[in-house]
Amino acid sequence: MSEQTTREQQAHLALVGKPTAPKIDTLERPSYAIYEGPTMVEGKQYRAGTWYHGIKHTNSDEAGQPFDLWLCAPLYVKAETVNSDDGSVGRLLRFKHRGHAIEYVMPMEALAGKGEEVLKALLRQGLEVDYHQRRYVPAYIASHHGLTRILATTTKPGWHERSGAFVLPSRILGGEDVRYQDSGKGALLFSERGTLEGWKSELAYFCQGNPVLILSVCCALAGPLLSKVGVNGGGVHLVGDSSSGKSLAQALAATVWGDPSRFAASWDMSRGGIEIEASSRNDTVLILDEIKRADPKRVQEMAYAIANGTGKGTMTREREGRPKLYWRVLALSSGERSLSEHAAISGNAAHAGAELRMVDVNAGTRAYRAFDDVHGMNGAAFHRKLTTATAHHFGKVGPAFVEHLIKENDPDYFFKRFAEVRDGFSAEGPQAGRVADRFAIIGLAGEIAITYGLLPWKADAAASACRQLFEEWLLTVGDGNAEDRQILSALSDFIAMHGDSRFSNIAAELPNSNIKHRAGYYEIENGKRFYLFNRASLTEAAAGYGRERVIRTMETYGVLAKVDNGRNQKNYRLPGGGSTRFFVIDPDKLDAERLGGK
Repeated sequence: MSEQTTREQQAHLALVGKPTAPKIDTLERPSYAIYEGPTMVEGKQYRAGTWYHGIKHTNSDEAGQPFDLWLCAPLYVKAETVNSDDGSVGRLLRFKHRGHAIEYVMPMEALAGKGEEVLKALLRQGLEVDYHQRRYVPAYIASHHGLTRILATTTKPGWHERSGAFVLPSRILGGEDVRYQDSGKGALLFSERGTLEGWKSELAYFCQGNPVLILSVCCALAGPLLSKVGVNGGGVHLVGDSSSGKSLAQALAATVWGDPSRFAASWDMSRGGIEIEASSRNDTVLILDEIKRADPKRVQEMAYAIANGTGKGTMTREREGRPKLYWRVLALSSGERSLSEHAAISGNAAHAGAELRMVDVNAGTRAYRAFDDVHGMNGAAFHRKLTTATAHHFGKVGPAFVEHLIKENDPDYFFKRFAEVRDGFSAEGPQAGRVADRFAIIGLAGEIAITYGLLPWKADAAASACRQLFEEWLLTVGDGNAEDRQILSALSDFIAMHGDSRFSNIAAELPNSNIKHRAGYYEIENGKRFYLFNRASLTEAAAGYGRERVIRTMETYGVLAKVDNGRNQKNYRLPGGGSTRFFVIDPDKLDAERLGGK
């Protein structure tokens, strides 16, 4: 293999522009060789390609007959690779297709069997192979042992912790010793067209004066900052009627990293599909169009998964655990309904945690539906102009933003800038505070991009837009505890639905025989009703919450109108005889307006 190595080195010199030796006088057989151009070997000319020089023995007494096989175009095994995600080993292969250099990270396990997986991947990417000699190509790759160059690989884009590089499928930003590894079948999510200046003048410029558009673009830029400042993932959900401009806002966000027609995803997928889509956009943005396409029974679970960044564990046929998928990502969702409204279609109670992980943004009742300023045009012309521009300029600003981030040498720079932006968001409760963190990191991304000259906006334009939308959200849902709001609303709704059908007057002499599935009684004092809930109905009314959690909320907000000493219930004599204890609820104290809710 020493002569083989020498010939490959000669061929590599030719690849970078230095002439290879005009001829090779002696040849060791059997061996593989690569020739970048016509080469004389032992007096015989060989065309460019990867060759197998063999020798055929008919019996042990003869010296054997040499033979030569052209296998494929020049194919180089450049390095050994080690996957940072699961430790699997592979090879970095390189060849050319129509003058363009192609690199492919091949997992060694693909060589098992007859190596057909390798051939499929190489043929898919344009390697010219002699069909009749194709079986030699995997053998040629497998013959490379003891490679001195070792590279790290990863199966997802984003920051690579060991090298500090930012990995994209088509290029590596800020590092050389890491590569992106995939099957070659993945969609070209990260692509580019047009120019950065064109994107700034034809798209970003018209976002000015439009908080929803500013938020959307900055949300796409914020992904690379999540790990820099320690903010968790989550999402914002653009809510508005059909054709209000939500999809345009999402298309603008998609242009930060790629072609909107490919980069954006849809809610119409399984939990496993969401995991794959989130992982494939790690440290960027997950754009999900039309929440009405999501399974109402699973949509809240999917919102949790997006924010938590961890996939479910699965098993192989050999009952071994597959590696979990992980990601850090912000989601930009849209729909005509909020997440909780969509979940309610299936009869599921809304979970406050899911709502906080995918917070609603008004993108339907602004001055021009999703827009506030159409820059002297009518809404239709504005929408058409930006939609056209999204097809001509994309994929430029995201990588440019990362290249600037990599150059920042001060480890505290991002924390300082985040603290400055976050100070502008007023939130007292811890839950609202986490939402404020999300809007602040989105605003920070925009402000940093303005500093880098990547956005043609005035300073504070991004942070101001995000503050405005956060304050709108805060006015809608309030600064209190989201679970408390849901519990109080659930109790209020239960009374509204069943006040006369499942409750009767506790002062009656005989029980009301028309009451089916009794929830309790009511008591009238000074013309006001108090509702006496039994234990079962309290649990039923606030389904999804434990009784102790419901009681704690009622005590916090003074909902319990009457109690006996040392208890949270009061004892009453029942119509017809006997007595029992009830939770006495003042319906006026269930008003969610006091917590800022609807």
